[in-house]
Parts: sequence; C-alpha cells; structure tokens
Amino acid sequence: MLDIKTPIRFFTGTNTPAGFFGFPDDFYDSAGGWRAYLLKGGPGSGKTRMLRRVFDYMSERGMEIQAIICPSEPNSLDGLVFPKIRACILDADAPHAIEPKCWGVVEQLLDLSGGIKTPDILKRAPEILELNARRKTLDARCRRFMGGAASLLSHTRRIAFECTDTDKIQRSAARIAAREFGAGRGKKGRETRRFLSAVTPEGCVVFHQTLQALCPKIYSIEDEYGVSSRMLINEMRARAIASGCDVITCYCPVFPRDKPDHLLIPSIGIGFTASNLWHKADFPVFRRIHSARFTDTEKLRQRRQIISFNRRAARELINEAAAVLGEIRDIRGRLEEIYSDAADRSYADMAAKGVIAGLEEIIAK
Repeated sequence: MLDIKTPIRFFTGTNTPAGFFGFPDDFYDSAGGWRAYLLKGGPGSGKTRMLRRVFDYMSERGMEIQAIICPSEPNSLDGLVFPKIRACILDADAPHAIEPKCWGVVEQLLDLSGGIKTPDILKRAPEILELNARRKTLDARCRRFMGGAASLLSHTRRIAFECTDTDKIQRSAARIAAREFGAGRGKKGRETRRFLSAVTPEGCVVFHQTLQALCPKIYSIEDEYGVSSRMLINEMRARAIASGCDVITCYCPVFPRDKPDHLLIPSIGIGFTASNLWHKADFPVFRRIHSARFTDTEKLRQRRQIISFNRRAARELINEAAAVLGEIRDIRGRLEEIYSDAADRSYADMAAKGVIAGLEEIIAK
C-alpha cells in the first residue's frame, strides 16, 4: 500500500461491471470558491511524481490532506484534496476524466504531455499499440467477472429483502437520529460522494483508517446480505442531511449507484459502516447493530443453500477480477516505463513548483 503520512484516503472510483465508475464532480465545488488543478497527460508523463511532490510539501506545512488513490493501482496517487483551503489537484485523464466547468476561474489545466519526446515514443509505437490492445481485452474480462459477482449478490439481496422488516429499520434510524443529530440546524446539509472501498489488484480494499480518523464514534451494521445495512445507512444519510449535517457517503464498489456502505459525518464525529465478508469492521466501535434484529431469520434460513452458493461463487468471481486487474497493472507498468524513458522530468517538476506557488497564494489569503 502507498506509503504516505495521511490517514484520510479515498479511491478515485471503482471497477464495476460497466467499467470504471466515480463521482468526479464531488471532488470540488465549482460554485463554492474552490481552485482545482487538473492534470492531463498519459502514463509516464510525470503526474504521479508531481502529485507526490505536492503531497510532501503540503504535508510538511501540516495541511489536512485527503489522498485520492487509484483503484487499479493502490500504490499510486490520483489526486490530493485540501478541504481547509478549498483546493485540489487531480489526475483528470480517462477513465476518470474531468473537464473544466469554469476554466481559469475555478480550474487550471496542466498538460504534462509537452514533456514527452514524441520521436522516442513513435519508435515504440507497435509495442504501445499491442499493450493497449491487450489492456482493452483484459478490461472486458474484468467487467464480465464483476458482472457475474453482481448478479449473484443481487440475487442474495432480493432474498434477504423479502425477510427484512423495513419499518423496524426506520424506527431504529429515527431513534439514533434523535439521539445523535438533535433538533436540527435550520438548513439542510450537503452530501459529498466518495469511495472508501474498491476492487483492486490486491482484492477488495477498504480504508477503515479514514473512517476512524474522521469519526471517533462509529456504528457498525453487521450484515452479510447487504439489505439491512443499505437501508439503515440510507435512512441515517437522509436524516443527517435533513438535520443540517454535511455528510460523506461512500458507496459499494459493486453497486455504486444505490448501495451506500459507509456514512461519515465529520462535523459531529459520527460514522456508520457496513461490516461483512468483503470489509469487516474488525476494530473497536461504539456500537454493533446486527441485521438479525431486522430479519426473519427462520424464513432466511430456508434459503441458506442458495445464499451460501451465491456467496462462495461471488467471492471466486471477485478474486478472478482482482487477478485480471493485476495483469492490467503489469501492462500499465510497462507503458509507464516506455513513456518515462521518453519524458523530460524537469517538465513535471516545473509544473509542480507552479502548483505549490498557487497553493501558497491560496493559503496566504
């Protein structure tokens, strides 16, 4: 795992059955006085080197940093967010492309491709094209494995939903909200969407240290089926926003559109996390809420054979997807080497100095 001195880490997005999925618009607020440095340039252009230099400098300044990690290479930075000064620097290339909304006022584009010696790259064009073709084939294979796992897990969720007392979940959420959120703050809170977990070449990785750093008081929902935790976290999310709390909602890497797995409310130091086969909350928490209290366990037990099969098969498919991501990482590494050999490193270093100077101006205001 990437050796950086910050406990606050999120993934750029996640690898899903439909390909890469993320929430690029949530890294900064274009209407909220933010400054965003958007990096363009392919593999080996110096983006990672530049991000590391900026990270080291801002870390020495004692700045709060959110490290944005690449899910296809957990040892690589995709961006840095500095919430206190409302600034960020992000890899804005595909598959997590970001285009400026108000260039020059909010975003500054930094194209590092100018540091690449084109004649040197053209000499190795056949090798580059072959590697890119192989990567495309592997991407499709990974999506098929992820799609199979999603189908099995969806089947289990449908079975579990039929055995779940939704009214009981809502009553539990109301009690927790009354105790933790109070009477309200006179306005609605804001939601930021992130990924705390992702399917990576190293398997399913979750940044529990982020949850612990931002939320000293944690509720863990112990739920192997993904229904009670989804519903309870969704309820807590809606009630927190209604009470005026800003929240960070972190979605499931397999079901990123509709299944929150973690809810962080840093302003009051409270968090909610789903604990299951994929990401166990195996650390001290304030309270553990077991899904059995909302479930007709006898009815669910009648379907235990198919549920057990779905779990085993989904785990194997996720493992296969992770193995394919490992092959993709190897190809990416070879492409990085090819382009790095043709790169003028001083180009990225000069760009890093410019970003640092810009951040210094923001801090000074």
